[in-house]
Amino acid sequence: MKKLVIAYSGGLDTSYCAVSLSKKFEVHAASVNTGGFTKAEIDQIEANAYKMGVTSYKNIDAVATFYQKVVKYLIFGNVLKNNTYPLSVSAERIIQAIEIIEYAKSIGAEYIAHGSTGAGNDQVRFDMIFQTLAPEIEIITPIRDQKLSRQEEIDYLKANGIDMSWEKAKYSVNKGLWGTSVGGSETLTSNKPLPSEAYPSQLKHTDEEKVKLTFEKGELVAVNGVENDPEINIETLNNLASAYAIGRDIHVGDTIVGIKGRVGFEAAAALITIKAHHLLEKHTLTKWQLQHKEYIASFYGMHLHEGQYLDPVMRNMEAFLQSSQEMVSGDVVVSLKPYHFTLDGITSEHDLMNAKFGSYGEENKGWTPDEAKGFIKIFGNQNKIYQQVNNS
Repeated sequence: MKKLVIAYSGGLDTSYCAVSLSKKFEVHAASVNTGGFTKAEIDQIEANAYKMGVTSYKNIDAVATFYQKVVKYLIFGNVLKNNTYPLSVSAERIIQAIEIIEYAKSIGAEYIAHGSTGAGNDQVRFDMIFQTLAPEIEIITPIRDQKLSRQEEIDYLKANGIDMSWEKAKYSVNKGLWGTSVGGSETLTSNKPLPSEAYPSQLKHTDEEKVKLTFEKGELVAVNGVENDPEINIETLNNLASAYAIGRDIHVGDTIVGIKGRVGFEAAAALITIKAHHLLEKHTLTKWQLQHKEYIASFYGMHLHEGQYLDPVMRNMEAFLQSSQEMVSGDVVVSLKPYHFTLDGITSEHDLMNAKFGSYGEENKGWTPDEAKGFIKIFGNQNKIYQQVNNS
């Protein structure tokens, strides 16, 4: 039998794929941990995979890879799609697809499968990366191709001796390093909010707590003075902030397939890190750096969301974002409060407010009154000329 690798999550769709494809192929199941999984959960996914008849199962730990290849640049760019969403799930899918196809190539698989339907974004992200990195490997997508209903999948599995609890949860939750997506009946509407109980983290702390975040060249290197790898610091911050039920929102955006989509999310660490990092940048970067970073980051986030990660323009934009972080070092103090946070301020040796020219609106030490008048006169020439030429 020919080798096939399946991107296996352990849910209904990928379980159907595993059982049905095991009748025709030597199926090797692989899942990619980009954060959010406990060891017990991974062990359970592995046990279930073997129940589905797979030949082998591999869990790929890609948390550090996810941070280094994607999350780092989302922080450098302060990327929030539609000024709201930190690209929690769409960013994960890119790394998951890359890791799965590399694994398939490493074991000499001739086929690769995933459980995406034909109605969402993930089919585009997986197929594009699979085709680009391994055009010789054929892609198989049973759920999309057979247009299966959930009940048809359940009936098939039961008929093949897989009688597990496939009751659909009221809310679908996808956890990861950079946030958790939450979908439910409310997100299929345009007017209903998600109820509080739909979010994975509930309010536990009500007393305000201050947290010091230390950045070095744009990367989060310490939380409350304790140094660690950035991806571990993100997890630490998330544990602190999620106890305050921080980071809840609903994103409305344009899908790759051309329809509008709505999804709830909880991303305490992502939102706090981005906002704290942006505040530090406001103090340490010039106005032109800030201006050009903004539109480049917007393009970076859009291309990532649309599955264009492998286009070389992404490496070009990453190089710009990386170079912009040379002076973005210092501490940011954040106050955690129930359901929200505030940024108290920063300390940095690169703080441009520390210049010896005086204090804005208060004190001037760098120029004389006459020099100020001359500057203003010349600075206004463009407007004066236009008005005189066109309004005379």
